[in-house]
Amino acid sequence: MTADAFFLAEPSARSSWRLAILMGANSRTYKFALGDALLEHARHGHTEMTLRDLAAPYAMSLVAHAAKAPQAPEGTSIGKADFLAVAAAEREETQKLGRPTDLLLEAAVKSMPGMVMQKFHNLRGGTEVPHRFYEVAGTPRRRIVRLTPALLQVAQSEQATGLRTELDARWSIVESSFAAGIGRVLIEEGVSVDWATLKLTDKRRRRPVTGVADALIGFQHGRCLLCDDVLDLADAVAVDHVFPYSLMQRYASVGGWSGPDLDVLWNLAPAHEKCNSTKSDRLPRPDELVRLARRNEAIMGSPHPLRKTLQLALNSGPSSRRSTCWVDFLREVQKCCI
Repeated sequence: MTADAFFLAEPSARSSWRLAILMGANSRTYKFALGDALLEHARHGHTEMTLRDLAAPYAMSLVAHAAKAPQAPEGTSIGKADFLAVAAAEREETQKLGRPTDLLLEAAVKSMPGMVMQKFHNLRGGTEVPHRFYEVAGTPRRRIVRLTPALLQVAQSEQATGLRTELDARWSIVESSFAAGIGRVLIEEGVSVDWATLKLTDKRRRRPVTGVADALIGFQHGRCLLCDDVLDLADAVAVDHVFPYSLMQRYASVGGWSGPDLDVLWNLAPAHEKCNSTKSDRLPRPDELVRLARRNEAIMGSPHPLRKTLQLALNSGPSSRRSTCWVDFLREVQKCCI
């Protein structure tokens, strides 16, 4: 699915935000720290601030994450003046103070305009998201950041908390893809699901990456795949097997299941717990398959490792002829259920 198709499925500032967070290229994690800082200011109704005021939560977020996981790919050359190098050097003092040190704050203010703030709205292929979320004005000595109505709408919407969770999940996925020993496995082999914890893990060492529902829900526009209504923070959420897992067990007694593994990412979807319970073991309806195909196509438009996970599934579909799109793949799975 192209970025345009994802946006047109639900044309809104919220979809633009999800495009930036879920589908933008990631050579470092600066975008997530900026997104976190923007949401925090907009949540409080701020419309204008100095760059310094925005840089403080930006720097704090990066320091907190850098203490636990890499913020750039393994082997990246980081010079002494690089912001990540400054963050590493100032981390202990910053955490002790509960605020960025003067040196870290100055490094953030200096680097942000020419780096992450220029690239936040960019998508792969040289395009941009349909909405802009801020503008930078003023002089180099005193830069002003103006938040747009689109950002305020996103940060104060009924899905605001969910968007924050999606950002955190995506940040965790990208960090894991950068990590030594796990990143290459994720990029080459994709992710698995630990059903005991409902976490995505790497396939070899089974180390947790992030929650299944948190990783997937943004690609469904924050909606239940079954009823297509918004998944609210107060709702009980389940992870549904769109094609019921019981099919594999049922067919095992009569010659074996000829379809693909149903206990993996392509067939899993966040849903209202009530919808999931009501559906039980029935086969998916046509409208649900349309939404599943769109969701999977959207994931294919995101960077590794979720994209790799679905690509591997698509390449090993039930037909001897390799499927090239999810509509065809799901049609072949349906044939296995007859």
